[in-house]
Amino acid sequence: MPVILATDIIIYLVFLVIIAGIVLARNGDGYLSQIWQHLKKNKLAMACMIILVLYGLVALGDSIRWRDKIEPAPNATVASSKTTIYSANAHSLLDRALSGLRAKDEKTFSAPLATKLFVKETLEITAADGTVKTVREHPPLKHPGSHLLGTDKVGGDVLMAALKGVRTGVVIGTGTTIIIIPFAILFGVFAGYFGGWVDDLIQYIYTTLSSIPGILLIVSFMLIFGSEGYQGGVIKESDLWFGLFVPSDRLFWLCVIMGITSWTDLCRLIRGETLKLRELEYVQAAKAFGVSNIKTILRHIIPNLMHLVLITFILQFSGLVLAEAVLSYIGIGVGPEMGSWGNMINTARMELSREPVVWWSLVGAFIFIFGLVLPANIFGDAIRDALDPKLRLGRK
Repeated sequence: MPVILATDIIIYLVFLVIIAGIVLARNGDGYLSQIWQHLKKNKLAMACMIILVLYGLVALGDSIRWRDKIEPAPNATVASSKTTIYSANAHSLLDRALSGLRAKDEKTFSAPLATKLFVKETLEITAADGTVKTVREHPPLKHPGSHLLGTDKVGGDVLMAALKGVRTGVVIGTGTTIIIIPFAILFGVFAGYFGGWVDDLIQYIYTTLSSIPGILLIVSFMLIFGSEGYQGGVIKESDLWFGLFVPSDRLFWLCVIMGITSWTDLCRLIRGETLKLRELEYVQAAKAFGVSNIKTILRHIIPNLMHLVLITFILQFSGLVLAEAVLSYIGIGVGPEMGSWGNMINTARMELSREPVVWWSLVGAFIFIFGLVLPANIFGDAIRDALDPKLRLGRK
């Protein structure tokens, strides 16, 4: 039985948009094709794009999940055997592909590629003469040398936990930005185009919202809406609509509130650009010919703002990924049973005071965050250069 979370739809939509953009860029001669031709000449940008695609594929694989059917016991009654029962755990495609890695659990901590546990235990060793000695030693692992990033406190593989955090990072980065863009375009364009009391009202709204500390709004919102619904891990029947859709997802509510508190900066930028665009000759000519305001906005204003929107989407992505890690670290992010780099850092901070230090959980989360944020920033810079008409003219 398939299970679809509210945040899974974000991943599906992002991939559909990317595929459509690639097809249009490769087959057309328009704006997207010019951007693609510029990006192909930048080897570093193409390498970063490949890394981002790999992260996206991991997130997509972790967003396709289903529950397995539970076979009734041999002594079950006829009535109960006719009822289809499904497992409470919906394993994703990523879980099933890495089932071997997920099953290689240990007793507790083990260092990367180690053959013995990190902590000592009391062991009884039989000597050559038959005597039994009690010693304190590191016991051997059940799966020696198979944990690339070691294991955590409960013996789970750190690499598997880091891979499970990829989906959360991608959802936060893309889902939050998707929520930011409509708010920013709607209010920014209306404020800059109409001016007057509309501009004053919208400025009052986003100035007031900006004056409130965002962390307070996020905490209040998550306490109200994020405490119910799916928190990660086991799926309850009460969380499901029509047996397959989970509308109340803690990660989805986190995207919503982060989007509501983050749209003001882009709104200011779009407002200022709209103030400039509305005074240009082609907009004034449209007004003189009696074109309605809505058609003028849709045909002449918004298309000339999309380069700002696209650049902001890519550059803000990395900041939102880091914000999720911080929020999960302080306990108001995703649920503890959901894969998250912030949860990994939060769990690892208590182990930094050990002697010797358990460092690999923190390093594993850092490597995956760094591997996503740095390529996103470099690729965003390449997109900005491709969209900048002055830079294009200078290169020509």
